Amino acid sequence: MAHQFHKKGSEGKRKIPNFSSTPSFLVLPLTFFLVFGLVACGGKSPPASQEKTTASSDQDNNLTFFDVTLEQADEVGRPVWKVKATRAKYTKEKQIGQAESPYGELYQDGKVVYQIKADVADIEQDGKQLLLKGKIFATDPSNGIVLRGNELEWRPKEDLLIVRNQIKGTHKQLEAVAQEARVKTREQRMEFSGGVVANSTDPQMQVRTEHLIWNIKEEKLIGDRPIQIDRYKNNKISDRGKGNSAEVNLKTKIAIIQKNAQLELLDPPVEIASNFMTWNMNTEIVTTNSPVRMFHRVENLTVTANHGEMKIPQKTVYLTGNVNAIGQRRQSLKSNTLTWYLDNKLIEAQGNIFYQQVDPPLNFTGETALGNLQTENIVVKGGNSSGRVVTEIIPQERANRQ
Repeated sequence: MAHQFHKKGSEGKRKIPNFSSTPSFLVLPLTFFLVFGLVACGGKSPPASQEKTTASSDQDNNLTFFDVTLEQADEVGRPVWKVKATRAKYTKEKQIGQAESPYGELYQDGKVVYQIKADVADIEQDGKQLLLKGKIFATDPSNGIVLRGNELEWRPKEDLLIVRNQIKGTHKQLEAVAQEARVKTREQRMEFSGGVVANSTDPQMQVRTEHLIWNIKEEKLIGDRPIQIDRYKNNKISDRGKGNSAEVNLKTKIAIIQKNAQLELLDPPVEIASNFMTWNMNTEIVTTNSPVRMFHRVENLTVTANHGEMKIPQKTVYLTGNVNAIGQRRQSLKSNTLTWYLDNKLIEAQGNIFYQQVDPPLNFTGETALGNLQTENIVVKGGNSSGRVVTEIIPQERANRQ
């Protein structure tokens, strides 16, 4: 790699040694300092005594330079960063410190991947990475993403851009705040960590977690830690999803929630729990092929099954496989399938019906059932052929023993 430092508008004509052809990297800090010493103070020739002082790193730790350009290239001569500043103060410990109005470009494979700027920033470089501290703005010119933070680190060999310390990312599709953002420019992937809150406008939702991956090209958000997804309608929360992990496709508006997946609906007031859940925010349909539990908070009615689907706008639930519905007075209905019409408070069940109530104690078996489980107004039928309803009236003594 090769360091280059440029200074614009110098007046005193001095011959500066050319170190660019020197093969050893060990002379770079000395080269850098000598160039600083000769072009300090805006390019004007200093008095002899001042020139001695500024040329000595042991006696003067602070120098001021104007129109500074800092560049770094890779092994084949392609730029990896270029930073300009209207004024910079040099200190002994850093190659550049407290640069005013720095503006620069970060390169990957010879192409600009981010444009950076700040009002004031400390700049450090060691040939392998570039570090800026201050109120930093970094913009991806290819997609318009803007990252704001108080520290920026560019590691070109790792293809890694890090923005730290209270970062905020903005884009037409997503806005996010976190403690840190890590960007892989070639993969077009961004990782947010630390108190992540991400908001999207379409679908209108908010995501909260401790670690969130944004695959920019695929338009996907991936959370591999406990995550909460709030869905909004008219700027008010309508549904809330939770789980140990989740994936949200911003293009299709489909969220997949896994491991302890839960969905709380405001209207209808239903809670859905499963280990794997697909939530289509566009059609407002929730489906799961894993064992599912649905609870109606107002009716105090719980239904479990092997699989389930809920159409939220129609307020209709479809359940299949080992269906078991239990009311608040322990009345229950078991079946192979069940359709639950929440608006009408009706359930329609089919296959191996077993209905049981406690008061008065009564059992029914049959092939179909229709009615209101809460009011215990259930009609059980035997089927279309030879099926018949079997009714068991339980004596009071036996019911008490149960």
